[in-house]
Amino acid sequence: MLFDIGDEIRLERKRRKISQTTMSRDLGMSQSTISQIETGVVQEIGIRKLIRIMEYLGLELRVRPAGAPPTLEELREDDMQHNQRLSRRR
Repeated sequence: MLFDIGDEIRLERKRRKISQTTMSRDLGMSQSTISQIETGVVQEIGIRKLIRIMEYLGLELRVRPAGAPPTLEELREDDMQHNQRLSRRR
């Protein structure tokens, strides 16, 4: 799960053309922390720190019961985001 969150953070940061150095300076975090979050290898991260990163990038976290299937809205959003990522890579 942290890998997925980190991947989304990395993709959005790159989409906005923000370097890890700039982001870490703006948020008062180390560049290595940002890198570890993006690669999913961070040992421990506080929720407040994660929320600050998400807000900085205009992202949000959603909570749902474990094991619950995604809603139709979530599937549509995921599909739209996937298509946007594919179009950026071309």
